[in-house]
Amino acid sequence: MSKGRILVVEDDFDISNLLRIYFESQDYEVSVAPKGNDALEMCRRSLPSVIVLDIQLPDIDGYEVCRQLRGNMRTSHIPILFLTQRDERSDKIAGLELGADDYITKPFDIEEVKLRVQNAIKRAQRENLTSPTTGLPSSKLIEEQLRKLMRRNDWAILYLGINHIAGFNEAYGFVAGDDVFRFAAMVLTDGVDDKGTPDDFIGHVGADDFIIITDTQHADPIKRHIAERFNAEVGTFYSFRDRERGYLRLTDAAGGEKQIPLMTLAVGMIDATTTQFADIREITEVAAVERRKAAQG
Repeated sequence: MSKGRILVVEDDFDISNLLRIYFESQDYEVSVAPKGNDALEMCRRSLPSVIVLDIQLPDIDGYEVCRQLRGNMRTSHIPILFLTQRDERSDKIAGLELGADDYITKPFDIEEVKLRVQNAIKRAQRENLTSPTTGLPSSKLIEEQLRKLMRRNDWAILYLGINHIAGFNEAYGFVAGDDVFRFAAMVLTDGVDDKGTPDDFIGHVGADDFIIITDTQHADPIKRHIAERFNAEVGTFYSFRDRERGYLRLTDAAGGEKQIPLMTLAVGMIDATTTQFADIREITEVAAVERRKAAQG
């Protein structure tokens, strides 16, 4: 099982390859971006658990990469470790002022880098900032966004869940289930990128529940897009026989056969016109009700 996803942003092949080989041997998933704009695009497609970011890059520098990541609602929480040959106090201060979490100077001790990466990921998970499965923002960050929502008058929430994931886990195991969660996160991210705005927020509430915060104009197009894509592509997680049959055959507690439908995405939606909410608890309760109605419907 992967310990986390690391994005190495480094144009020096020897250094990036060293980090990739080492961390893959430590059971991390590692991606490499040789340019700053490549890193921003890769973060848009799939959120890493931590970013090891060189300051000197061939297009935009690491400071600008950090600035853009911190300024985007969907990437502002990702831990960033600056990697540079410089050892000047002013450079460290500049990076920390932009929101970097740590600073590593070349040449580095690979064991020290490992410890800093581990600590950054553990700290984010301990503070309930990210889901260890999908890398999406989790409880604390979701609560922060919902509080901000209370001050807006043009908002919409999509509250999403995966129907029949329990039956899928029973048949295929929880490792396969985690792959479905990551697939769902990708579908949501791509859907928001395609039909939403850069200011939209995507979070993993827990278990199979996800949330998207957008505006009333973009909510319905996002909803249709992600539901259609998830339902069309989720069949790839099943065996050919189960996919062709259209359901799973499982054994119930009494020894009889039970049929479990294939997974689908249930999407409940509420917006600022629904009702007046006194606090975020009421928002989440109403959104959860709409999600259950979607699942039953």
